[in-house]
Amino acid sequence: MLFREIPGQDKIKAKLIHTVLDQRVSHAQLFYGPEGSGKLALAIAYAQFINCTNKNLPLLRGESGGGISTLPGEGQAVSTDSCGICPSCIKYQKLIHPDLHFMYPIAATKKVPKHPISKKFIEDWRGFLTENDYRVTLQGWYEAIEIENKQGIINAEDCNDLITTLSYKSYESEYKVMIIWMVERLYHSAAPKILKILEEPPDKTLFILIAEEPDQIISTILSRTLMVRIPWSGMASSESQDEEFQFFDPFKQWMRNCYAAKVPELIAFAGDTGKSGRERQKSFLLYSLGMIGACSDFNHRGVVRSGAGSDETEFLTRFAPFIRPETLPVFNELFNSAIFHVERNAHGPTLFLDLSLKIVRIFKPNFVPLS
Repeated sequence: MLFREIPGQDKIKAKLIHTVLDQRVSHAQLFYGPEGSGKLALAIAYAQFINCTNKNLPLLRGESGGGISTLPGEGQAVSTDSCGICPSCIKYQKLIHPDLHFMYPIAATKKVPKHPISKKFIEDWRGFLTENDYRVTLQGWYEAIEIENKQGIINAEDCNDLITTLSYKSYESEYKVMIIWMVERLYHSAAPKILKILEEPPDKTLFILIAEEPDQIISTILSRTLMVRIPWSGMASSESQDEEFQFFDPFKQWMRNCYAAKVPELIAFAGDTGKSGRERQKSFLLYSLGMIGACSDFNHRGVVRSGAGSDETEFLTRFAPFIRPETLPVFNELFNSAIFHVERNAHGPTLFLDLSLKIVRIFKPNFVPLS
């Protein structure tokens, strides 16, 4: 992965390049930001740039997305990217470099029924990244490895394997690189296993942790990393966009049924939605929470969120008046509580029916289901 292949994020790229050229590479860094910010692509491009053996060779001026640039605070032109042609770069671009390692959430599957660790899924991982042009989502990863209705985690066995792997000398590069994707999925009892190596890693070892929800990472992990905020850049996967489009119609009908207090329809909705995978349930709830927030924005500023389609825009303008300022905190608490319980394996149909009836009562405070 080359920096110039990642759209936007010029300031972040410049800062990362500076750390390499100034020999100030922090041994443990946390790249955090929303889905679509290109965190994983930046991490791989950064690792490739660090280990590129020809990085000081200037790129040709006028090359698409590349060229010679002056970084902020410097007066001299510097190379802005990996060369892309040295042996290290070629292996990085194929994700097969022996000093590049990954950890990511996994669980037992039909292919790996026992003792799942990241290494057993590496071929799936490489294919998943390249097929999706590094624009990936957690739900997409779960579907790629056919995790079914389980929730993936980074487990203790994976952490033990990490310690063993990084105890060896690097094969051919200056730095060994360990990229931990979605580190907030690190199982709480497994986290203590990597604290020591994260704080005092072997020489020339780089950890890049990637997260979307840093507040879910335990404090002892956060305190050992240099946090790098990656703002949204529009790199959302087409899969993610398609998923949001699929959520719109169910959300619209759900809200209509809640407003009309159509209990039989809400029972059917709860049964169908509650049977979907837990990550899909969570994604739907996050989408719903986002739509409620979009209604609030429309009420206050008269604008619809960017990226909304024509159908969403029409619905939001009609639905927004029913989201009153005093009910907004109630909606936020209900949806966040539901997400919390989904993550803890709550019974889906029961959870969604309970949530639906509570939403009905927001719209109709005197509603009694059995009357």
